[in-house]
This record gives sequence, C-alpha cells and structure tokens, in this order.
Amino acid sequence: MTKPILTADLCDGFMRRAQTDFAVLPPVFTHFGGRKAFSGPVRTVKCFEDNSMVMEAIGERGWVDTALGRVAQVLVVDGGASMRRALVGGNIAVLAARNGWAGVLVDGCVRDVHELAACELGICALALMPLPTEKRQTGQRDVAVQVQGVRITPGQWLYADEDGIVVCNQAWSD
Repeated sequence: MTKPILTADLCDGFMRRAQTDFAVLPPVFTHFGGRKAFSGPVRTVKCFEDNSMVMEAIGERGWVDTALGRVAQVLVVDGGASMRRALVGGNIAVLAARNGWAGVLVDGCVRDVHELAACELGICALALMPLPTEKRQTGQRDVAVQVQGVRITPGQWLYADEDGIVVCNQAWSD
C-alpha cells in the first residue's frame, strides 16, 4: 500500500494552486474502520433506510484499472443522514474488504462497531445505530448524491483521514 495523501496537505496544495474544484465535507463523520486513511475514485449509492443497493455495490469488485494501475474505489452512501437504521454493518464491511474496496463513507449510521474496527477498510459514518435496515430493494446506484450539503458524483476522488474528508474531480498529483 502506498503512503496516503493527507487531507491537510491536499488542501494546502489546492490553496497554493488557487484551485477551487474541491470540497471539504463538514467535520461530522467518525472513523469506524480499521483503516483511518483511504482514498480512491468514487462510486455512489443513494438509499434511505434500505441497504439493498449498498450490499449489491459492495458485492462487486472494489477496484478499477486506471492509468495509475489498479486503484481501490470508495463507496459513498447517501443515506439521507438518517439516524434510525444502520446502512453498513460487519457483514458488509467484511465483504467490502474482501472485494478490494478502499473505504465506505456513509451519510447515515453503521453498526457492529467491533467488526468494523477489525476490517482493513476505511469506514466513516455519522453515528452508530444497532437497528438493521429494511430490505425493500430500493435506491439508486452511480448517481450524483448530496452528502452533508456537498455534491459528489461517480468518478470524483475522495480522500479521507483523521483530519477530514476531501472530494475533488481527479486524482491528486504533485
């Protein structure tokens, strides 16, 4: 694994270049996964209290071949910031790690905190909630989403570490 690009350094670089094509998510997310720093191209799921599409997405390979080589992706889940159901739990996290995903960002809740921490996967979410979702097979995949007021589209890059979460239009290069 290569050394992660730190979000503070990334923001400094964007500011030095006077670039404005990046966004910093509000500091409302907590790290729950075993990996505290992660990055990659974004895939998205939009759902509300039903993680069927999350499970479907995570069930696929989590990497893509690019000019940079094989790159692990980040799944961004727009759960409508619901605090009533957990959209990601231990089973999904284990599957995501096994399928090569870099991380999962959940605008909502997660559960199975000890299982999440044991996964070699970045997991950020708003809070913990022990209740599972209902399985209604609803939601959308690979669409533009709004996460805490920030528009995120498939193919953008997400960088996360203990300082914060940054989204930009392409992979960072010095």
